Amino acid sequence: INYDDFNPFLDRFADRLPARKQRDSAKVLEEWKLWDHIDAILSLGVTNMVNLALGAQGTGNPPANRIRGELRSKLDKHQKRDLLLLSACYDDSLADSFAVRTAQLRRKLRRFSSSALIAPALGMGISAAMLALVGTLWWKEQLTDVWFWMAMVLALLGWVPWLVRWWKCHLEARGVAKNVRVLKRDTPSLRKLFMRMTTRDLHGQPLPNKRRTDDRYELLTKFQGVLGSLGYTGIAVLVDRVDEPHLVNGSVELMRDFVWSMLDNKFLKQPGVGLKLLLASELVEHLNRESREFHQRARIDKQNMIPSLDWTGEALYDLANCRLDACAVDGQAPDLRSMFAEEVSDQRMIDAFGSLRVPRNLFKFLYRVIVAHCNSHTDADPVWSIPRETFEATLAVYSREQAAVDRGLSAS
Repeated sequence: INYDDFNPFLDRFADRLPARKQRDSAKVLEEWKLWDHIDAILSLGVTNMVNLALGAQGTGNPPANRIRGELRSKLDKHQKRDLLLLSACYDDSLADSFAVRTAQLRRKLRRFSSSALIAPALGMGISAAMLALVGTLWWKEQLTDVWFWMAMVLALLGWVPWLVRWWKCHLEARGVAKNVRVLKRDTPSLRKLFMRMTTRDLHGQPLPNKRRTDDRYELLTKFQGVLGSLGYTGIAVLVDRVDEPHLVNGSVELMRDFVWSMLDNKFLKQPGVGLKLLLASELVEHLNRESREFHQRARIDKQNMIPSLDWTGEALYDLANCRLDACAVDGQAPDLRSMFAEEVSDQRMIDAFGSLRVPRNLFKFLYRVIVAHCNSHTDADPVWSIPRETFEATLAVYSREQAAVDRGLSAS
């Protein structure tokens, strides 16, 4: 699950808040809680699952997420119920509404609950019987006010079981629509989906209708159970680009407000779920200043925390050669060594690449050095190896620029 596009979730979340809070990014992010993160992650996972189940085209699902075999034959009746419940609460597709897709999924799973029709059938049956009774008495000219009103009362009483169920489903649907703040859910559509399920299917089932994590953990466990039956042993969640949402806009303090609720030991150590958080290094300073209570909750000492993702020069050298090899035409085997003059030794390249630290900087530098070399020669008199002077001059300029960027990020 790639949890890296936060703007849709944050926009819907902000729309739920009072107008005075919507105008202040800090106040919006202060309201964001752990259960909102879990809702967003479940939404991404469940939407991918429903896309695969329905055979939706162009969904961007990685090949590793494909469903092997017939979905219906792999799930038992309880897991089919769980998948329909998850779809009703979390499916979020731009192609169709969640109500339409959940109905399609029900047909795909062949999960039909005829017992859910008992209450409306009872109401209609008693109403029809009372109408027939009133008609018969009227035809025989024996209809009195007492018989008429008695028939009306009995007809209404016949609908009591359905009305009670409608009200219960309405309350559940309203709770979900109100408390799943990162998605758009309307109460009537949710109520209709819940009414299609039996009372036994809904009774005692966790629903995200309160602002707490307990129900979300249970729903996450249900999602894992469905995945387990499909052959998946776990879920990998990649959290990245937390500096990019328009409400964060690169601010370290706002990144902290958004991410900090995820630093919860129970969440990070959820069985069968692997979370990888790629966070800005500037957050380490804020982490070190946190209270004892925060560290007791997060238990950073139990997490596999890597302060920096710097690459070695040797690893970057190999990576660059792999990229060149991937772009090679048939029968050719280009490498970095062939691009540079003999005076630029392999060890010098490795040392220079090590100072660049990450692939992004490496490939920006290589692009610049190639452009600088090409601009220094004409087509009529080409030189096919980059000299040491061009290599060193470009590296010096790029290193100064990168140092200035790093200082600017640290200052912010």
